[in-house]
Formats: sequence, C-alpha cells, structure tokens
Amino acid sequence: MNAAFGTRESAVETRRRRIADDESDPVGPLWNAAQVFRLLSVLYALGFQIAINGDLLHPATTWALFGGLVSSSVLFAVAYLVGFGRNWYWIVTELVVTCALLMSTWLVASDEWVTNNQTWPTTLWATNVVISAAILAGPVAGGVFAVISGGTSLFVKGTVSFNFGRNATLIVLLAVGVVVGLAAVSARRSHRALVVAMRLTAATEERERLSREVHDSVLQVLALIAKRGREIGGSTAELATLASEQERTLRQLLAATEIDLPAEVVAADRADLGALIRAHAAERVSVSAPPDSVIVDATVAAEIDAAVTNVLDNVVKHAGEQARAFVLVENLGEQVVVSIRDDGVGIPEGRLAQAQRQGRLGVAQSIVKRIESLGGTAVLDSGPGIGTEWELTVPLQVDRRM
Repeated sequence: MNAAFGTRESAVETRRRRIADDESDPVGPLWNAAQVFRLLSVLYALGFQIAINGDLLHPATTWALFGGLVSSSVLFAVAYLVGFGRNWYWIVTELVVTCALLMSTWLVASDEWVTNNQTWPTTLWATNVVISAAILAGPVAGGVFAVISGGTSLFVKGTVSFNFGRNATLIVLLAVGVVVGLAAVSARRSHRALVVAMRLTAATEERERLSREVHDSVLQVLALIAKRGREIGGSTAELATLASEQERTLRQLLAATEIDLPAEVVAADRADLGALIRAHAAERVSVSAPPDSVIVDATVAAEIDAAVTNVLDNVVKHAGEQARAFVLVENLGEQVVVSIRDDGVGIPEGRLAQAQRQGRLGVAQSIVKRIESLGGTAVLDSGPGIGTEWELTVPLQVDRRM
C-alpha cells in the first residue's frame, strides 16, 4: 500500500511540474523575437552611422554615443531574454535611454542636418522600446510609448509634419505598438484558457485514477459489508447502512479531488458538473450524464451537487431500505437539468408542510432555496407508493468562458 501511495504522489508531482512548466511567460516567444529585431535594428544603426558619420559636427562623440547604444541594447536584450527585465522599471529605463540618445542628435549634428535627416540613432532602433512596452502591457501601452518615442524624434527635428506620405515615423511606431500589443494580449488570453483546460484534464485524470484504485479496494469492501449486512438483517443492518453511507461519502471525496487553478483564473473558475454528479453513483444509485464535460461556474456546480446530495440522503433515510435512485444530467445549452427519481415509498400528502411547521427545513432550505438562489427551479413530484422525483433546473450564463 505504501508503494502504491508513493507512486501516486510521484505521478501527481510530475503532473504539477508539467503544468507549472506550461505556466511560464506566455509571451516569451514575443520577447525572444523582439530581441532578434533589436539586433537587426542595431546593425542598421551601425550602417547608418558609418554612412553619415562624416557629415556630423562631432564624429568622435557620435561613435562614443553609439558605443552606449550598443551597450544598452545588449543589456536590455539580456534582461528581456532571461526574464528579469520584463517589468516597468526596465521598460521605463529603456524609454529614458532611447529619448536621451535621440536628443543627443543636437550635440553632434548641425541644425540643417537635423532638419533634413532622421535622428542619428535611427527611428528604427527607437522602435525597440515601443515593442517592449507593447509586449509587457498591451496595445495601449505600446501606443503611449510610440507617441513618446515618436514625439521625441519630432521634437528634435523641431517641426511637425502631417505629410505622412513623406514622413510616416509616428504612424509606423503607433502601428507597431498596437499590433504587437494585441498579439501579446491574445497570447496571454489563449494561454490562460490552455492552462485551465490542462488543469481540468489533469484533475479529471487524477480523479479517475484514484477512483480505480479505491474502487478495487475500499469501495468494494464497503459495498460487500453493506450487502451482507442487509442480508443478515437485525442489528447488522445498521452496520450495512453506515457502510453504505461511507461508500457514498468516499465517492464524493474522490469527485472533489483536483489541483489548484492559477491565481489569474480564480475569478473564472469552472467545474465539470457531470463529473461531480457521476461521483454519486453507488450500488443503489444509477447516474446518467453526457459523455462530454458539462462545464459550468464552479459555484453553480457546487450548489447543484449539494442539492443532489441532500436529495440522495433523503432517499436513504426515507424511501425504504431497498429503494433505488436514478440521476439524469441534461445539458440543454441555456440551462442544465438534473432529475433525481427513486422507486421508494413516496412522500405522503402534506408531509412536507408538516415537517416545515415543525421547524424541519431540510427540503425547503437545502434543496429548493439552494436551487432558487441560482435563479433556477426545484420541482417535486411524489405520492404514496409511487416514489419521488425531483427536477432541478438551473439557467447557465450565456457568456461562457470555456
């Protein structure tokens, strides 16, 4: 048994590590691609520097500044590739360095040269900070940094031209910032959906594996005790009832076996209602649910499952020793319907009203009010000798996130 549990723990940890690996920065590939663009922009800046250096007032100073451009580019590339620089401190620092180098054009070039040319670091190189901001925080940040970077270039030139056919620097920077930002947002959204799907799959696999292991040992023993106890009768019947209750409780615990969802998805927590209801299956409880997952809000699933639990408890307590229960789950798209029927003795007319007057509010609070709190309905149909049937109908959100 110890070896079996050791294997289980190893498998769980392996699955957790696999999911943790997939929870790395979803925009990591964009950061990597951005550094390739950075390298190309530095090479272009080098070619531009060689071409125009002779036309500048202070060529030596320009080469010194170009050394700073290369050094800062290497530093930012390493920070973004490794990951420690993917935050606002580094992005703002890069913006300051970019604007400072753009404005250094005043120090090394004449007014005439500045008017007729782009800034000496080149606006292509200045695009790097726009890309970094867009990857970090999306299209709005990319657009804002594009305006700051492009605005600095226009400020250095001293003129603002709306002839975008001849000077489209600002338009290009804005386009890059918005497009890259949208790509980053889309990557993160897709990654969150993928992580949720992987975690639900891992939880389901682990629950099914545990169910198989426990079914082959504990559940079979409890089922055997319940069966033999009812056959023997007398005081042993109480032991059979206890064994049956523990079997059902254990199945519910197995159904609840899952792994934690990431913090980003807590607000969008989902659960498989079909899996929760199937866990109620027992010797005298038959469950029929759709083969596909019935994904609903986790709170809704928990409340419906609790109501079903109360109904099945009432079957055990009041329907008769040999009564069987039949549970049906239906996913109708806009709503989910759970029907619980038993072939027991039924509920005499007026019995529920009498129980409520006596202060016994199990049915009213644990079943009816619970479903009504979800905006649904709980309909009871019963009578002496015809068993009892509950139909629980709960509307689902139209805006589904899975």
